[in-house]
Amino acid sequence: MAHEEVPTTRSITIEDAPDPFVLAIDIGSGSTRCCLYDAYARPVKRRTAKADHVFTESSDGTVEIDADQVTAEVADLIGQISEGIAPGRIRAVVMDTFASSLVCVDADGHALTPCFTYADSRSGGHLAQLRARLDETAVHQRIGARLHTSYHPPRLLWLQDEFPDVFAQTAKFLSLGEYVYAVLAGVEGAATSTMAWAGILNRHTCELDDELLAEVGVDRSRFAPIIDPDQPLTDVSPEVARRWPALEGAAWFPAVPDGYASNVGVGADTPDVAAMSAATSGAIRVIVDGTPEVLPSGLWAYRVSRSQSIVGGALNDVGRVMLWLKSTLAPAPPEAIEQAMTAPPSAGTPLMLPFLTGERATGWAGDARAVLTGVSSSTTPLDLWRGAAEGVAVSYARVFAQLVEANPGLQRVIASGGVTGHFPGLMRVVAQAIGFPVQVVNVKRVTMRGAAVIALSVLDPGRPMAQIPPTEPVEPDAAEKSTTRRCATASRPPTTR
Repeated sequence: MAHEEVPTTRSITIEDAPDPFVLAIDIGSGSTRCCLYDAYARPVKRRTAKADHVFTESSDGTVEIDADQVTAEVADLIGQISEGIAPGRIRAVVMDTFASSLVCVDADGHALTPCFTYADSRSGGHLAQLRARLDETAVHQRIGARLHTSYHPPRLLWLQDEFPDVFAQTAKFLSLGEYVYAVLAGVEGAATSTMAWAGILNRHTCELDDELLAEVGVDRSRFAPIIDPDQPLTDVSPEVARRWPALEGAAWFPAVPDGYASNVGVGADTPDVAAMSAATSGAIRVIVDGTPEVLPSGLWAYRVSRSQSIVGGALNDVGRVMLWLKSTLAPAPPEAIEQAMTAPPSAGTPLMLPFLTGERATGWAGDARAVLTGVSSSTTPLDLWRGAAEGVAVSYARVFAQLVEANPGLQRVIASGGVTGHFPGLMRVVAQAIGFPVQVVNVKRVTMRGAAVIALSVLDPGRPMAQIPPTEPVEPDAAEKSTTRRCATASRPPTTR
């Protein structure tokens, strides 16, 4: 097919969709989604389904979800999407999930714990112990991730101390995606990117890091084998075909973190293009060959395969900040919020450190909490919205500055995620803070699309993927530079440990 004939990402009817089909699953912070994609990674009409869920959260740092609930959601959605499709047409199942999750599983494959999410910070005390015992700079350069409550090392120590019986019964420590696959398809395997996002993979050897495992007292045999994203799992339980006939013979590609899938989904799969995600959480990431020799202190570098890494930084709270303001402190009409975000900046705007569930990049203060400053008797709810938007934007800016340092050839920033649609004015504030154009793409469910592209690149490697319709970038305004500098100074995180 000639280049000009490559279709766009618009959905297509199943009658017109060419094989092979890929069934993609996305487990996010607020829902589980499932969609059927055709050979060009276009969503098939009327073959998309969703199940909403919420994390269980409390003031002690708990942020978790029932792993069996999510597994049941996935099973139900697979049934809805695959019903009536002839066996053999769906050639692959692929999944992305929120990253840095952990489920303790017994020898019979049953979950002993809920799924602990990236935002759970109850291991803060054990994080402090690790930081006292280890050279964190050396760990960061070796692992590509800082010591933090989002990752496995402090969480494994916390489990040993707080739940010793559960820890002793645990045969495998699995990510949520691995657990869902094991229960539904009887397959075992952890994507390289999943283990990297867990904070225990040596980025230079692409193997589990012996020093960290020894420090937390866990043997590598309690983790699944590590496989690259182009190595599908084909030893699937016969129960799959009996339960879902359309999946007979389908390969199950290893579940990957949503950040990796998101980059691929928006076309940010080369070193000159960064992907900015703005959903419940947020990030800026770029895929590079190999791994950086020296990594800036505020960023991570996760191996996504033995040949590539994804470099960037993540924010725990982006959409979560907006939802919190809307439901608690400052409810306001959408049009008024948009006006506040797109208005010229004001020196009297209150500022917010937007760390409702702790800070990841660049300060990595897992026990940090949100702070509002500069609030006066004249402050309005819309002033709070603007201050929160500036706080989120400056968090992005700190990540972006170090990303350019690590990858100076960056030429484009592509933004996606639910927040870009619900609060489009935020991207204007972000572009101003980073001093760089931000191109918001109009593509739905980019993480699921990215997961589908990963599978299709193996199933049909010569076929081009559907093109994302171009959009005009949001440009920063040079006249507002001085105000942006004020925001950056005032919004410096409480700690840069």
